[in-house]
Amino acid sequence: MTAAGAPVPGPTGLPLLGSIFDLRRDALGTYLDARREHGDVVRFAAGPPGLRMTMYGVFSAEGAQQVLATDAANFRKDNVFYQEVRESFGNGLLTSQDADYLRQRRLVQPLFTRRRVDGYADAVTGETSALLARWRSAPDATVDVVDEMTGLALRAVARILFGTDVETAIPVVERCFPVIGSYTLRRGLAPVSPPRTWPTPANRRNASAMDDLYAVCDQIIEERRAQGDAAKGDDLLTLLAQAQSAQDGSLDAAEIRDQVLIFLLAGHETTATSLAFALHLLARHPEEQSRARDEAVRILAGRTPEAYDLEALPYLTRVLKEAMRLFPAAPAIGRRAVEATGIGGHTIPAGADVVVAPWVTHRHPRYWEEPERFDPDRFLPEAEKARPRYAWFPFGGGPRACIGQHFSMLESVLALAMILREYELEAVDLEVPVTAAITLRSTGPARCALRPVGAV
Repeated sequence: MTAAGAPVPGPTGLPLLGSIFDLRRDALGTYLDARREHGDVVRFAAGPPGLRMTMYGVFSAEGAQQVLATDAANFRKDNVFYQEVRESFGNGLLTSQDADYLRQRRLVQPLFTRRRVDGYADAVTGETSALLARWRSAPDATVDVVDEMTGLALRAVARILFGTDVETAIPVVERCFPVIGSYTLRRGLAPVSPPRTWPTPANRRNASAMDDLYAVCDQIIEERRAQGDAAKGDDLLTLLAQAQSAQDGSLDAAEIRDQVLIFLLAGHETTATSLAFALHLLARHPEEQSRARDEAVRILAGRTPEAYDLEALPYLTRVLKEAMRLFPAAPAIGRRAVEATGIGGHTIPAGADVVVAPWVTHRHPRYWEEPERFDPDRFLPEAEKARPRYAWFPFGGGPRACIGQHFSMLESVLALAMILREYELEAVDLEVPVTAAITLRSTGPARCALRPVGAV
């Protein structure tokens, strides 16, 4: 790490409030504009004097690699946003640090080996089959793919987590997650928030939702722990309850709940985003959709896909990767610098909030020709090898890279293959506005017309 470097440029914004309104109105667009106007390391100041926040955007692939991998120990999850997520969804793998994180990772990693994850393919294909059956019986031939894929991904990850208890958990998760997520986001982005213990309407709504969500998780966890080694099934909750080692012991009930909540949050919203935008992009590009369908039909030949089919569907995999480039589920990733660090010829001061943004790096003209154009063949093997490692990082990177990468790819590719084999899609809404929430979120409809394959 080096602390030498030129002052960091950035937008001046309003005289007293800086860039606060730009960041609140359209953070992703503000980051893109800042990179074009000021370069790959940009300083943002937002808020009135006395409450002003200073943040540094790092937008090059090389800078992202330094923050997430090379100097990862110097860039920690110590900012306000992660603290709010931690208080809402627990101290699981996404939010824990240091010894807590290392212990959790060692205990949980065996549950996410490629072989173990491949065993979840049946849950994915079962839920996708149920979705297709509902579409076949629906009178309306137009669906919002964001809503539909959110439901599919939630049911799939909940079934993998809860097994036979999925129907008990799903209604509570569907009702409580949006309340807690919106509340957490508002507090994470606000300059100042009242204590959670104050009886404000927002605090009370959130506390009620958290009580209900925690209660259903605790009830199921208690039942599994009571069964001990006699518990049947290979759902993740049972496996978490049984996970132990001589070095790390086992997870207690609260730790299991924290992992379950983080898996629910990270495991369904991110995959839903990737699936929804892959479908929407294909609905806007009929030639690429036809090519993807041809591959699915040829490889699957009418049967239900299995985990081993993932390797035999390279074009569908490239479609998904290109959708994740244009619409990364984690469009911005925050850290806080421990020590002053030199990045790209500039100095990031100690204690500074730092953001690396896949949304921006995935559109950087240094790495991507015509970056707004949809082109799955950007991810042909020879093209991938020619780019820097962190030109594309939808799963983060370094020691904190997403543990569920293989599961997300498996679920998304198999579901895409099943949907495209049965339906042709045509975009009704040609553009879908988005915003950066805890994950990327659409702010308008993403409707597609469905036509059964082969229908006149």
